[in-house]
Amino acid sequence: MSNSLPTVSFFKVLKNASRILKNPLPFHNENFEKHGDIFRVNLGFGKSVIFTRDAGLAKHTLQKNHRNYHKSSLQTKDLAKYIGEGLLTADGEKWLKQRRLIQPAFHKKKLEEIIGTIYSVIKEELSQIKPNETIDVFPLMSNLAFRVVAKSLFSYTDTGDTISRLQHITQEAQKTLIKEIRQPYKRWWFYLSGKIGRTLKLTQEARAILNGIIEERKRSKAEHHDLLDMLLAARYEDGSVMNNEQLIDEILILFTAGHETTSNALTFTLMLLAKHPEIQDKAYREIMVFDNSDVQPLEQIAKLQYTKQCIEESMRLYPPAYFSDRVAIAEDTFGDLVLKKGTMILISFFEIHKHKDLWKDPYTFNPDRFDPKIDKKEYSDWYFPFGAGPRMCIGNNFAMYEMILVISELLRDYEVLPHFDGIEVKPLITLKPASSGLRFKPR
Repeated sequence: MSNSLPTVSFFKVLKNASRILKNPLPFHNENFEKHGDIFRVNLGFGKSVIFTRDAGLAKHTLQKNHRNYHKSSLQTKDLAKYIGEGLLTADGEKWLKQRRLIQPAFHKKKLEEIIGTIYSVIKEELSQIKPNETIDVFPLMSNLAFRVVAKSLFSYTDTGDTISRLQHITQEAQKTLIKEIRQPYKRWWFYLSGKIGRTLKLTQEARAILNGIIEERKRSKAEHHDLLDMLLAARYEDGSVMNNEQLIDEILILFTAGHETTSNALTFTLMLLAKHPEIQDKAYREIMVFDNSDVQPLEQIAKLQYTKQCIEESMRLYPPAYFSDRVAIAEDTFGDLVLKKGTMILISFFEIHKHKDLWKDPYTFNPDRFDPKIDKKEYSDWYFPFGAGPRMCIGNNFAMYEMILVISELLRDYEVLPHFDGIEVKPLITLKPASSGLRFKPR
């Protein structure tokens, strides 16, 4: 029964509040090691949440019985107030309606039309690298990923001021939200001090910028063959189109989800390759075999299998979307566990991806574990780099194409050398690196 689960007291949560605010993952790990794969955390005021690293329960809630589970208010209300009610934050019928409308824009055939755009932005951004200098690579990857989304989404080519402003607003909203989530008992103060109000004002500024871009596109009637064209042309079943407010919601979500996870994954992959020169060399040799300027980017991507495996293994060790949450909308059971209506479940992909019962040498960076010769079923039930089930990330192919192109471009021109002691994480809404000093030595 769910009531008999091992429980972490509210007193213990308060006692560890400063640790949890800085980085909750060690606290979670201690509790998993002590209590097992499923335990309850008492949040006070009669509220609690079930934490799990049980891959079977993750699959059950996200895929097998997904209709019985909605996203929690952390996403449908707290996150939605900053980035709107779109694919990431909507639930139920609204989510289904939006998913059906937007899904075609992310089909592989459609992505073929914008792959050249993605490639040109990558080459332009990587040209800014200063060889033989130690640089913090995360801001570089963050700018690159944001501009790839901006250019792919609405062919935007301004001097960078507008894009930089949108990027700043996205980051500020995330900082405020993470404080709300990790210190719910101080939410009253965030409202009273005006912090939430100031952040909401910023998000209104972002919405105004995006509304101007949409209106300009509608007036111009020019075809750009980008994602905005596809979204403007999309029709609901009744023949109607998305209004501007809904379009802005979806664009903000594509910006947030589309650049956050990609920049994190790219940074962690480069750091891991820097730490493992023999793996980096193997990826480099593969890239040079298929290095041909006559080959189209999509053909090149298809051939770079080992490079892809390096990214997949990086996303196992450091999944950018490192957790997910669900709330039971009706009573359910999983084995002996009874999940009452209203039960909130927090699924730790970070822990599942390192579970010693599921992975051999789970803390070792080993891209060979994703070799296509190995039966994918061996790990598909406990590997969730883009989530699982109907709500799996709609942009997973877009992200993977982009990441393979970035890694291959960098390794072709540079040997990547480490300038950090160890890989430390900074868990916000997504999992970020705490520091990422690297040196790029020309080959």
